[in-house]
Amino acid sequence: MNDLISIIGIGIGATALTDLWGLARRPLLGVPPPDYGLVGRWFAHMMHGRFRHEAIARASAMRGEGLLGWSAHYLIGIVYAALLVLWQGPVWLRQPTLAPALVIGIATAAAPFLLMQPGMGAGIAASRMPRPWHARIQTLLMHTVFGLGLYASAAGIRLLSAA
Repeated sequence: MNDLISIIGIGIGATALTDLWGLARRPLLGVPPPDYGLVGRWFAHMMHGRFRHEAIARASAMRGEGLLGWSAHYLIGIVYAALLVLWQGPVWLRQPTLAPALVIGIATAAAPFLLMQPGMGAGIAASRMPRPWHARIQTLLMHTVFGLGLYASAAGIRLLSAA
């Protein structure tokens, strides 16, 4: 049970760090934070059988899309934390290391490149965006920060549990 609670805490912590990075990108890089309401819209349309859009921003708004998007964002972060622990074993929770967390963080960029961006109308790896390489780099940066967050959250939870 403690491992499950740790995994949930790590996923939430890493996702929250990603959100802080998303907010910091505007003043640092001039990049607006992601709109998870649009992610919720995409998921809500899936429940009605529509999985692909030309442009999700032009798709009809769905009730509760903001809450759905933010909830999915954090749930996915928890699932990725669980994948890390499944891959590394529960010993990683007691002795977290940076490299596996970064590998998982960067590897999770495959999901937006191959599923989310095409489904929302941006094409595979943002190929239909006005500046595809800019979008790709931002995705990789965001997921690298997530990987750092996995490690930092695990290290923080370990310190708290040792106290």
